[in-house]
Amino acid sequence: MTLDALLQVDRAGLDLPLTVNPGEVVALLGPNGAGKTTALRTLAGLLPLRDGHIRLGDQPWDQPPRTFLAPQRRTVGVMFQDYLLFDHMSVLENVAFGLRARGTSRSEARSTALTWLLTVGVAEYALSRPRSLSGGQAQRVALARALATTPDVLLLDEPLAALDAATRHRVRTELARHLRDFPGHTVLVTHDPLDAMVLADRLVILEDGKVTQTGSPRDVAQHPRTDYIAHLVGLNLLHGNANGTAVILDNGNHLTLAAPAQGQVHVAFSPVSVSLSPVESTAPNTWRASVTGVEQHAHTTRVHLDNTVFADLPPTTVATLDFTKPLWASINPSDLRAY
Repeated sequence: MTLDALLQVDRAGLDLPLTVNPGEVVALLGPNGAGKTTALRTLAGLLPLRDGHIRLGDQPWDQPPRTFLAPQRRTVGVMFQDYLLFDHMSVLENVAFGLRARGTSRSEARSTALTWLLTVGVAEYALSRPRSLSGGQAQRVALARALATTPDVLLLDEPLAALDAATRHRVRTELARHLRDFPGHTVLVTHDPLDAMVLADRLVILEDGKVTQTGSPRDVAQHPRTDYIAHLVGLNLLHGNANGTAVILDNGNHLTLAAPAQGQVHVAFSPVSVSLSPVESTAPNTWRASVTGVEQHAHTTRVHLDNTVFADLPPTTVATLDFTKPLWASINPSDLRAY
């Protein structure tokens, strides 16, 4: 039973074909305003489609103009970005809420809720109120509530965004384990590439309401097809026309490849592969570069060159360079990946 959707929403300019197989985690990844949350809201039934369809197996959920299944009738579990736990209820009652709303008896709902709290490791807080929980604990309670109704579809909206960096590292690992055990269809919305790479089986990149790339995390990371995706995974990306090992870039510059290619290509390379020197060289892939920006980047210094290329340099190298004078940038042909 596959979740199959073609989401078209006028107001957001969203046009998203989407399929999710049982046991698969699909991450919708993109910048703010790309349409990720709108997609999640349409799947949950909180926003109707203008056109297209949402089907789970043979059951239509939304197919304008005749079919619209109300949110409470969809077998969906939703985990919102800010968790939306009911503060007037105990943790146990929060997790049992969805079951009670579906007609499950109080004792059975509480028993199931306690089982899920044990599963996610927060059973000791069953009688506590949400306001007394840490961010990581609240995240796990929200996940238990989403899973307690045994949904066919699990929707996660920026599930780790509210956590501090230290907690996020631990909870990300725990969430990955729970998602591996979930047999249903999972759609994860995030703008964090690490969350997507760790949690998802497949990435769908949304930019301005349109899909610009889809594939496994490894494929997307190695073969980005837009500048946004390249910067997201930490690569430089140039475009041009290849004829053998020679590439004429769209900006008129030339590059030499280690392996031949043909036709229109993307050329990707890591910022750490770019070297800078005050001495002119005749080596392949060397050009005179202007420094247009400098910033701290993790444990290196990121140097912006000609507003098109990044070079990540160690502090010892930066100390030997004068960014106010002409510099020569170079990259080894073997560090270029053309596709």
